[in-house]
Amino acid sequence: MKFLPEDAVERLLDPKEAVEVVEEVFRCKPESVMPPKAIVDLGDGDFRTMPAYCPDLDVAGVKIVNSHPKDPRAPRPPRRHGRPRPPRSRDRPTHLHHGRHHPHRPPHRRRLRRRHLATKHLTDDVRTIGIVGTGVQGRYQTLVHAEVFPVERVLAHDVSSEALEDSRRWVERELGLDVTELNEPTFDRADVIITCTPGRETVLNADDVPERCLINAVGADAPEKRELDDRLLLNATIVVDDRDQCAEAGEVSDLVRDGRLDKDDLIELAEIVRGEAEVHDDLVIFDTTGIALADVAVGAHVAEKAERLDVGIEIEPFELPWTEHARE
Repeated sequence: MKFLPEDAVERLLDPKEAVEVVEEVFRCKPESVMPPKAIVDLGDGDFRTMPAYCPDLDVAGVKIVNSHPKDPRAPRPPRRHGRPRPPRSRDRPTHLHHGRHHPHRPPHRRRLRRRHLATKHLTDDVRTIGIVGTGVQGRYQTLVHAEVFPVERVLAHDVSSEALEDSRRWVERELGLDVTELNEPTFDRADVIITCTPGRETVLNADDVPERCLINAVGADAPEKRELDDRLLLNATIVVDDRDQCAEAGEVSDLVRDGRLDKDDLIELAEIVRGEAEVHDDLVIFDTTGIALADVAVGAHVAEKAERLDVGIEIEPFELPWTEHARE
């Protein structure tokens, strides 16, 4: 079994390759197996397990994530356990990938592919992006959008003036983009608005956005989380990464539970990627809770590259080399 430390995954992962892999995942999604995520509440955080199997891509694995929003130093288990062969081969797992959020460093790009794939399929042109929540997630949302699209301007808001200023300096220094700091999350003009907050309370209202834009709602990935107000959701076309999962634990879950939004009216991104549905409305919201299929497939892609390049650490199954290097 081969263990891939975080820095090895960073070196092996090419953003454009990852977008292509995830796009193929959504084409294959109807034929894949992906049970709903299991969320275990830990009081001051939670952990989640998400198995997935994609027969068309010949990959299977389980994604394991935990979250401690109030304590970024909390110990975190490996985030991904992917293997490039399906269960029917009856062999043991072949690769274990390690990754974690750092309090002062952006997360792996592999966790951002779904949002940028949605942007690719749901809007024509991206010149101005709005960011609500300028922490770790917000910085990398900005970075990868700038890599994939011809972004010229960033509008940014955060409840923390210090985080907002830090993010502005980082974006201008690393990406060379103009950043306008907003005291309130009010966007007169933006092609794409990305909400990247902990999702514990509404941060974006219907009056805050232009008539025509795409909103990527990233923060609400559990039943108790919300970022968008009801009027905004009810006035928009809703696209989701997984209909059942978002209806249970996504941005739209409260409205579906209350009967104000029909689950069948949600459009899956896979339907758009496969050409089975089209979206031409002015206001579109992409509700993403994260699907294990994408992470497992990208993990398998990285594992194959690691095999070709002989990268990684050989270990006995489930005996992890928790060196100081792996913990950093």
